Amino acid sequence: MCGRFTLTATKEQIEEQLYVELFDYQPRFNIAPSQPVLSIISDGEKRRAGYLRWGLVPVWAKDPKIGYKMINARGETVDEKPAFKRLLKRRRCLIVSDGFYEWKRTGENKKPYIITVNEGIFTFAGLWDRWKLNDEEIVSCTILTTEPNEFMKGIHDRMPVILDEEERNVWLDPGVEDKQILKELIKPYPTQGMNAYEVSTLVNSPKNETEECIRPLIE
Repeated sequence: MCGRFTLTATKEQIEEQLYVELFDYQPRFNIAPSQPVLSIISDGEKRRAGYLRWGLVPVWAKDPKIGYKMINARGETVDEKPAFKRLLKRRRCLIVSDGFYEWKRTGENKKPYIITVNEGIFTFAGLWDRWKLNDEEIVSCTILTTEPNEFMKGIHDRMPVILDEEERNVWLDPGVEDKQILKELIKPYPTQGMNAYEVSTLVNSPKNETEECIRPLIE
């Protein structure tokens, strides 16, 4: 599961690395479900960056509150579930991050850790949809998850699908509709370059949104 993450890089770093232009960007230290997340889509020629609400509200949903239950999509069955299989073919996106939180169970307690990838910007594989009812419209997304790599196994039994640069190009390409090609991208990220350290329980509450959230608990 991926239920909380960060994006603390500068606007310039994101634009340079992901080939997009940003507007109204603010660093975030504790991004939570139902909040806007920086996402990227492509029409095949140009990438566009903008904000989607985290927690997928499918076009057919009767109640937008379903989004709270759909912050993640299991990669193993994404081509089978009614909420996702149509989106896998036509509505894929990248969700930008530079760290994500997981809670490691130790006895009766859970300790929060932040996980980084090569200490830089990375992208989750995501799906998006547009929901409308009367005058209300919600454009939302979900983050794909997969089984953990060796590094993550000691922390959690799932991990988000993280795409490298080459994989991002394929994932965003609207000309790619073959689900077998797409599902080959839904796999654990290599353990090399992944790091983790324990952080304060401040991150347990999404109300806490300061740099203190990413500070190592033990320096």
